[in-house]
Amino acid sequence: MLAQIIHFSIRHRWLVLLAVLGLAALGVYSFSRLPIDAVPDITNVQVQINTEAPGYSPLEIEQRVTFPIETAVAGVPALDYTRSISRYGLSQVTVIFKDGTDIYFARQRIAERLQEARGLLPEGLEPTMGPIATGLGEIFMYLVKTKPGAKKADGTPYTATDLREFQDWIVLPQLRNIEGVTEVNTIGGFERQFHVTPSPERLLAFGLTLQDVMDALALNNTNAGAGYIERSGEQYLIRVPGQIEEAEAIRHIIVAKHESAIIRVGDVADVGEGQELRTGAATLDGQEVVLGTVLMLIGANSREVSQRVASRLDQVSKSLPEGVVAAPVYDRTVLVDRTIATAEKKIFLKARFSLSQFYFSCSAMSGPH
Repeated sequence: MLAQIIHFSIRHRWLVLLAVLGLAALGVYSFSRLPIDAVPDITNVQVQINTEAPGYSPLEIEQRVTFPIETAVAGVPALDYTRSISRYGLSQVTVIFKDGTDIYFARQRIAERLQEARGLLPEGLEPTMGPIATGLGEIFMYLVKTKPGAKKADGTPYTATDLREFQDWIVLPQLRNIEGVTEVNTIGGFERQFHVTPSPERLLAFGLTLQDVMDALALNNTNAGAGYIERSGEQYLIRVPGQIEEAEAIRHIIVAKHESAIIRVGDVADVGEGQELRTGAATLDGQEVVLGTVLMLIGANSREVSQRVASRLDQVSKSLPEGVVAAPVYDRTVLVDRTIATAEKKIFLKARFSLSQFYFSCSAMSGPH
């Protein structure tokens, strides 16, 4: 049999040579697309369910949120076990599935069970599933910061609120569209908000309640359409823009009519721009910045995704206002490249050592007897 293979290879040597070159090309192509990472991801198949419940104590969270959700997901196909954390204002339930379960199948089953669980939770609480990522999915981090002495067009310095706006409205939307990115988390800065602070004394004086103010704000922050008018073969759309865009518009919202007087929000409450309550911040050299963390989709190639994010971030940084930059601080590609270089060095040293041993063995065998 071996002789026949040798004779066939000699007679059709050009065919054998082409087959070898084809296999070599296939090997090079497969190697270039092989997902290589510095740390193997051995995370089990899991789905996180997060529920924000402002004002609820850990005991109330456990009784009224965590336990109903755990009960709702019990018995889901391919379920292994569940674990949960109940903190002030937050419930997190982690559902672990058996190895080999498709992550999208698991999330579909959890989504169906959450529809049932919503009817068991207190009104206003909305459980959501976490991103399709693992603990090793943080592949890229960057900072949105200002250069020394940078100022806005009006001459005032940039604030932490300005940096957060650049992150939320310019940087983050463009990074989330990259293939292989499932989520971008933000730390630092202040989210811009309009604060309405009712005065209890003024509410009592007009016979109003806090709910009256809340209802007035909700009803007067929408756009309304009123059809169209046809004229000379053309249609003119009619609409009433009612979305709030500035604090002054909030002050003029009508809450009630007391006899002949109209009571507005500004008569019973203080209105102004404010900042969100937060529990942490990001700083660099004593200066407050905004930190963004890019999470990779499960199963994606971390090296390729990191390279795409770095390339897009460089483009996004050029579109930011003068004096503001988006700079990377952690890139998984660097870690992977250094790990590969270390492995290559070890393999080279091992091969050289083996060749040296082989050389000395041959020299000993060919020496004088």
